[in-house]
Amino acid sequence: MTHTNNKIWTLSFVFVVISNSLVFMIFEMLLPTLPLFVTEIGGGASQVGLVTGIFTLSAILTRPFAGLLASKIDKKFLLVLGILINALATGAYYLSSDISTLLIIRLMHGAGFGLVTTYFATLAAEIVPKERRGEGIGYFGVGETVAISVGPMLGIMTLELYDFQRLFLGGMAVLLLAVVMGVFVKRAPEGKKLDKQSNVKVKIMERRVFYPAILIFLVGIAAGGIMSFFSLYAIEKDFSQVGLFFFVIALASFIIRLISGKLFDLFGPTIILIPGSIFSIIGLSILYAANSDFTFFMAATFYGFGFGALLPAIQTWCINLVDEHEHEDAMATFFNFFDFGIGGGSLILGLVAAATSYQAIYIVTILVYILFFMMYVVYLIVKKQQQPKELGGLYGERKNQASSH
Repeated sequence: MTHTNNKIWTLSFVFVVISNSLVFMIFEMLLPTLPLFVTEIGGGASQVGLVTGIFTLSAILTRPFAGLLASKIDKKFLLVLGILINALATGAYYLSSDISTLLIIRLMHGAGFGLVTTYFATLAAEIVPKERRGEGIGYFGVGETVAISVGPMLGIMTLELYDFQRLFLGGMAVLLLAVVMGVFVKRAPEGKKLDKQSNVKVKIMERRVFYPAILIFLVGIAAGGIMSFFSLYAIEKDFSQVGLFFFVIALASFIIRLISGKLFDLFGPTIILIPGSIFSIIGLSILYAANSDFTFFMAATFYGFGFGALLPAIQTWCINLVDEHEHEDAMATFFNFFDFGIGGGSLILGLVAAATSYQAIYIVTILVYILFFMMYVVYLIVKKQQQPKELGGLYGERKNQASSH
């Protein structure tokens, strides 16, 4: 048996993790601040929604082309180009004097973001050893978790201390650092060979990852309820520690990812998806009934454990269901379904809140996770009937194939 390098923390992996984290940090930094900029240049509430929505639409429409582009152009070059687009778009926001110009820049930024989220994930999967992929993707996601927790705070602090010019140009400077890190990422020769596929086509959706994509869609709906409406729910419940609530979610996600990836590699997705959905149900149930700071933070802890475990597990599961040269298609489908879940969930849950209360949102999210749990159990039963040895999903088959080479 040929000895292979089983190391995860190579310099290239470190650069990928940090560079990806910087991209997400600046993205999150703009979320609470860009709406303020829209109003400053004369926009109203509808323009704020349009500026947010056109970014997401651009990212979703760009991702299906990621696989085709990677078959024609080096994936690392595409990643660096995508980060550069993000950097230039972030700096260009300051040049916007009207909403029309801002929308054009948002289209460009969304396209760049759609590319980098796809290529970062596929390069991370390519760099780490196959037999430790779940662990590696878990670590990869830790950087995103930290970035998501500090990004909004940095954005608000920058505006309080300086102005929009420093905010946008500072964000561009950080992303240019991410560009430099991307340049120094080294790909394995095997990865470059896999790019040269002549029969690659544009895929709106990778059918082989449809089932886990549906599951991440459900996770996105619940996440939309937390991200979009918790601040208003907190006011309704007279809870003032909103920033700390999200920090606890991030901290719990960080802790669980240190162990969930290893468990995925050993046992497959079932050992993560079942407990992860249960943790999420418990967290959202506590959140629904929360009436003190302690219960709010308990809810954040359980939800953070669930969300933090589920996201990288489903992401790795999608990657393992396709061939190496099809990772871009799998990740494009994964991220698009997640984004659809967040966007569609925010819309539907907003209607629920308007008709009832913000508290009622979390009854719906509990039901969404119960549906998640039931769908995965049904999936296991069907797979057991078809192939009794594959109780952990199709991951076992992929792992056996990998170890035979």
